[in-house]
Amino acid sequence: MQKITLFEGDGIGPEITKEVVRVIHALELPLEFEPYAIGKTSFEQTGELIPQEAINSIHRNKVALKAPVTTPIGHGFRSVNVGLRLAFDLFANIRPARSIPNVITRYDNIDLVVFRENTEDLYIGLEEQIDEDTVHAIKKITRKASTRIIRAAFEYAKENNRHLVTCVHKANILKKSDGLFLQIFNEIKQEYPDIQANDLIVDNTCMQLVMRPEQFDVLVMSNLYGDILSDLTSGLIGGLGLLPSVNKNEEYAIFEAVHGSAPDIAGKNIANPTALLLSACMMLDHLHYHQQANQIRNALMDVYANTDIRTPDLGGTATTTKFTDAIIARL
Repeated sequence: MQKITLFEGDGIGPEITKEVVRVIHALELPLEFEPYAIGKTSFEQTGELIPQEAINSIHRNKVALKAPVTTPIGHGFRSVNVGLRLAFDLFANIRPARSIPNVITRYDNIDLVVFRENTEDLYIGLEEQIDEDTVHAIKKITRKASTRIIRAAFEYAKENNRHLVTCVHKANILKKSDGLFLQIFNEIKQEYPDIQANDLIVDNTCMQLVMRPEQFDVLVMSNLYGDILSDLTSGLIGGLGLLPSVNKNEEYAIFEAVHGSAPDIAGKNIANPTALLLSACMMLDHLHYHQQANQIRNALMDVYANTDIRTPDLGGTATTTKFTDAIIARL
């Protein structure tokens, strides 16, 4: 029996987690979930953001499924998401964006993947108050971290029949930090002669993504650009509520929905579970249940393609439960 660490999160987290677990259980797989509270819920109960028993569970199980956790803006505790990534050195954040049937957007042919380096760049949070009017922030780029995220992107392209890897950077201005990232990209691409490789300045990439997103396949970049561009790519397919993700390294993987905890609709049974469900499908692939992962994806896409069952975020009136019922009925 494979055990999976489960973080229900807060806000809408427990509601969508319940429905996603229900879908997975419908397949009768030998999987068992170990639930733990983290973030705001845990802090209010125990004074700890990430209890040690939750950390121990990840160490044992190697795999976790995580719902959204509230992060205060400008005050309060540090992001639990960042804390988990650093605690387990989860250097790769992978976010595939793929168009979903009958979700009306400007595009209907999106199929791209963002590889975001997870452990350094401005996200190390090293800020120094120089005087009352001046703050310095440190942007850290290393050969080790850059090498492993870039290589991971090329390996993913190789294993998944992807044809192009694009390096996103600002090396025209940040000649040493982003310059190092680009230099390493140009070194590593020589090892993959069957995969096309190019690079784009980050601002140009943003423009190209909203003008001709079909030109992109796999994109790799440092932490801050990855945070921004992966949200941009979610907008191309209908929003963060439809975008799955994983934070991983060679040993551990935490699969999560990257949208917010939406406390304003918590407890109303109207949240969209799609992002967390697709993240769970990525988890099943990781555990080598490829057929079952595709069963869920196909059932989900059939609901979108052939019914008007939608949660309110997509213009429908269905509850979270009714939407999930429709998916299970098609498994």
